[in-house]
Amino acid sequence: MLRENFNDNWKVCRSVAALDALFYPEKVQEPKPVTLPHDAMICSGRSPEYPTAGGGAFFKAENLEYTKTFFVPKEDQGKVIYLEFEGVMQYAFVWVNGGFAGQHPYAYSNFYVNITDFLRFGEVNTVKVIAKNGAQPNSRWYSGGGIYRNVKIIKGEPLHISMDGVMISTPIAESDRAVVEVRTKIENENLGFRCGWLKTVIRDEDGAEVAKERTKFHIFSEGTLTVQQRIYVKNPKLWNLDAPYLYTCESILESEEIRDKTAVSFGIRSLTLDPERGLQLNRRTVKLKGGCIHHDNGMLGAATFEDAELRRAMLHKQAGYNALRSAHYPMSKAMLDACDRTGLLVMDEFTDVWTSCKCDFDYGFSFAEWWERDVEQMVYKDYNHPCVVLYSIGNEIPEAGSPTDASWGRKIAEKIRSIDKTRYITNALNLPGAILDVVVPMMRAQKPESAGAKSGEINQVSKDMQQDMRSWILNSDIMQERIEESCGVLDVIGYNYTTERYENEPKLSPNRIVVGSETSPAALAENWELVEKHGYLIGDFSWTSWDYLGEVGIGHFGYEDDKIDRFYGDYPWIAAYSGDFDLTGFRRPISFWREIIWGGRNHTPYMAVQRPGRYGQKPADGNHIWTDSISSWTWPGYEGHPIIAEVYSDAEEAELFINGISQGRKPVGDEFKKFYCKWETVYETGEVEAVTYIGGKEVGRFRLKTAGTPRLRVEKESESLRAGTNDLCFINIELADENGILNTAVQKDITVSLTGAGILQASGSADPRTEENYYDTTHKTFYGRVLAVVRAGEEKGTARLTVSAEGMDSVVVEIPVV
Repeated sequence: MLRENFNDNWKVCRSVAALDALFYPEKVQEPKPVTLPHDAMICSGRSPEYPTAGGGAFFKAENLEYTKTFFVPKEDQGKVIYLEFEGVMQYAFVWVNGGFAGQHPYAYSNFYVNITDFLRFGEVNTVKVIAKNGAQPNSRWYSGGGIYRNVKIIKGEPLHISMDGVMISTPIAESDRAVVEVRTKIENENLGFRCGWLKTVIRDEDGAEVAKERTKFHIFSEGTLTVQQRIYVKNPKLWNLDAPYLYTCESILESEEIRDKTAVSFGIRSLTLDPERGLQLNRRTVKLKGGCIHHDNGMLGAATFEDAELRRAMLHKQAGYNALRSAHYPMSKAMLDACDRTGLLVMDEFTDVWTSCKCDFDYGFSFAEWWERDVEQMVYKDYNHPCVVLYSIGNEIPEAGSPTDASWGRKIAEKIRSIDKTRYITNALNLPGAILDVVVPMMRAQKPESAGAKSGEINQVSKDMQQDMRSWILNSDIMQERIEESCGVLDVIGYNYTTERYENEPKLSPNRIVVGSETSPAALAENWELVEKHGYLIGDFSWTSWDYLGEVGIGHFGYEDDKIDRFYGDYPWIAAYSGDFDLTGFRRPISFWREIIWGGRNHTPYMAVQRPGRYGQKPADGNHIWTDSISSWTWPGYEGHPIIAEVYSDAEEAELFINGISQGRKPVGDEFKKFYCKWETVYETGEVEAVTYIGGKEVGRFRLKTAGTPRLRVEKESESLRAGTNDLCFINIELADENGILNTAVQKDITVSLTGAGILQASGSADPRTEENYYDTTHKTFYGRVLAVVRAGEEKGTARLTVSAEGMDSVVVEIPVV
């Protein structure tokens, strides 16, 4: 089937019912041109009055109508034509030339619509998509709105390879030989018995043919069949974390002439799992150094761009991660491709809800009717991606503790296994959430004033639960009894924030394998010690590795005078502020601490400094909080004031120097955290340096210097863009002195303007509490930084971004669009 980009020349407006449009014409908007992928919500306003509330970052949500006209040549008559939607937020309805062609409620799974019967050949046609996103809240996080992922038009002969019809596995993957098993589903959407041949060619990354097979078949009218081929590849290059080598499988359907052709990429690799060696990739044990990510990309909103996903994957890999968990819905095709290319393993998650809604208008409304089709789409989408090693059937599902409703987990797991037996299945269990009928009454008795006891909302319950109550619940007989069936359907038990149970698992069963599917970011040192100690513990996934919109303020480092008593912060909070990376992709201090625990940085320490203006104040506690620090030695106005300098290291000892004068040497690891130590000292301008030692010998050093007068430093991440594509160029804008030292203390209004062959897709800072919009062109720096994102235009030429700030020389960056 021929797949073509169908992203351009759309128009969008608010969707208004026909009678409303007739009697209230003032509700009707003039459609605006857009190029997909498009997130309408990120372009809307924010208000504390909007029903999306803190979970959805207070954005406005509406029902949306997208339309596009397109010409279908006369010679296409007799072909079958589909539209593929990779994601529509949400409750999508599709019409073609006024006829209803299909619908799909789940916003996170891709779907196909056969539009052949609705088309007028040799004429202009119209497709209309309505996204019913106005009913809110529909998500516990920022959802975005509209056609936020790619759309393709697919054309082929009636005799063709099915949608997602090529499924590749590698049952044998050794260094000297591999078996590539290719199952290809073929359809005959026409009358007439047909004879044909399926030719399959395996090509390496250079395009050279390494193996092939040709198989004859006969197919009846309106029939389907599957051709299975075992193809042998000698001396294969195995896909692994360090060398993620990808082959291409080229499928050619011949019947008198070539009727169809498709190509998919795949990797040759093996997976095994057992309680002693854990998860093995190509017979080598891999401990999952994981991070949980949401689907939004900060200021880009939910719109899914290939370059943005690849950038996220590469930055994760550079920071020491080897695995990502898609939370809490199927991962985009673009991110799967990025993980394949960079060598990141994936836990792909099906859903946040089953039959019990967590929000008024979430997927729980549609789950019972649609779950099977959506599971199929997730598995077919993932099947050829070597990065995918785990399917998660849910996140913090309360039904997991129900004697009647736990059966849903078995249905989902067996459905996955009926399609894909090559991966493993988990479920991200939040144990208090599985027995809320027990937990909430206990909390009401002990803490009747707590928000968790009043609401029963799982995040709030976890926040308010006392530690002694929590420990008793997690290891109680009633807990074990209630989750036993749910655990029994899994290959790997996923625990969210449940380290307390890790070492008891072998006592329950010697066959159990466990993953920390969601953990507190600051708990890594203790968690990772257990992961390394036990074979049955296969990894840890932190919440979260990348900051995200919505669930606002859960990582807020509050003090007694500004702490957040509830789980979420108030307006104008916009982000969670709990990621290792901020909204712009800049690494926060905890990211370097994590990398050191995982054995990275070659003994080079890292240093951060707590804000001196908060010295001596008692911080509030929280699951998603590190320390209130940034990596800076620029604190004007605090000369002579007390200050706390932090050093992260895997060495035995560390010594701090301020302007060459030692502040003392101490062991690394203290009452706060392992791999961590701190000095309470006095701030003075100049230089602070950490030196670390093992066995008394220096093994690394790290220094910070006070920044001087800032100027604009602007750096682009891409050398060029391709016209008419989704290509993006990320442009980092910083306030740095003449020596390149970032000045985190100065705040400036930065204005960006773009001319030429590009589009300013978004700009903004990582500030998690702001009223600025990402479609504005002026933004205040946050710790000295702002990010701009330029998208390729339709025409070739040069995109010119001008960056200016009061009292500073402007900078112009040119980006060729070729």
